[in-house]
Amino acid sequence: MSQPTTASSPNLSQRLDELRWDDHRYYHQSRINQTLHLISACAFVVAYGVLFFDPASAALIGWCVSMVARQSGHFFFEPRGFDQVNQVTDEYKEEVKVGYNMQRKTVLLAVWAALPMLLWLTPSLFGLIEPAEGFDGWLHDVGIAWLALALLGLAFRVLQLGLQGRWSDGLIWLLKIVTDPLNDIRLYHKSPLYLLRGELIDPMPHARRG
Repeated sequence: MSQPTTASSPNLSQRLDELRWDDHRYYHQSRINQTLHLISACAFVVAYGVLFFDPASAALIGWCVSMVARQSGHFFFEPRGFDQVNQVTDEYKEEVKVGYNMQRKTVLLAVWAALPMLLWLTPSLFGLIEPAEGFDGWLHDVGIAWLALALLGLAFRVLQLGLQGRWSDGLIWLLKIVTDPLNDIRLYHKSPLYLLRGELIDPMPHARRG
């Protein structure tokens, strides 16, 4: 990855493309992962629409369908170890990852998994909210908690980058995350076809430089 650039208008699009390119070539070589990202992206598009009239349900769709599919692809199917395509180590990719690398994702997902149990054991969230009534009420509260987690997770990473003097990278990364569903559909709409043909790994001839 190149060094961070400023967010001046001539460079914003270029830096956004660079983040997307690195994300694709470093973290989306598995055709199964790409296909799961396609499923995730379609679910996120639905969640974006639902968000306008039912935020809790949108969060449930986003986390239970989109994020489960997306992160399953990363954790279970994406190759780890030395990257032959890009000639870099896994440690290098994790170090230069602008957004959530595997370690940060693990922490985020642990909090996500803990929230439903916490709300079940303490429906009032230690007196912070009105206790839910019945299963539907609990599920609604879980959705709102997950929505809050998503927003806090985005804000936290932008703040982290900002404190490192990388506000432009943080804001451009945020733009990338919000627009990832549409970009993933564009990139991976053919991945299921390649997978059906028995191609488990994208050969990525376009990424083989030098």
